[in-house]
Amino acid sequence: MSTWVLEGRRPYALMVLICAGLLGYAYYAEFVLGLEPCPLCMLQRLGFMGVLFIALIAFAHNPKRWGRWVYAVPMMVSAGWGVTTSYRHVWLQGLPADEVPDCGPGLEFMQSYGFTWTEILAEAFTGAGQCAEVDWVFLGLSMPAWTLIWYLALMVLIVATLIKGARSA
Repeated sequence: MSTWVLEGRRPYALMVLICAGLLGYAYYAEFVLGLEPCPLCMLQRLGFMGVLFIALIAFAHNPKRWGRWVYAVPMMVSAGWGVTTSYRHVWLQGLPADEVPDCGPGLEFMQSYGFTWTEILAEAFTGAGQCAEVDWVFLGLSMPAWTLIWYLALMVLIVATLIKGARSA
């Protein structure tokens, strides 16, 4: 990666653009292509939203030296959340059909019947057989697999930004 991308506000602008583009496509896939997101899909969006929000603040602040850590830590937590949820999703999609957990209720159902966020998260990580369905593929990879790749790329970008910031100090 060229070092000019890692200078000043550029890495944060790149993170914002990546996350906004990925979220934009997720909403396009949902509302235009008609792909209904499963609970894990919705949880993966939260990680991108977290990175986007924090990177947007970092872009406005333009942190130097240790200030980059102030933003990198919560961005890594958000990206780590995304890696966890997308990995779980890819794992579910790779299971043989007879080992897929039973489908739990959908996210809208759980919200409308007053499930707490703790119960929703528990259901998403333990049940959610609908998450094992593959209804979108690009270059042989499902959407959760691409999501995992993008989260890992964002983590590399965050670490590279920290390394560049430490060297320029």
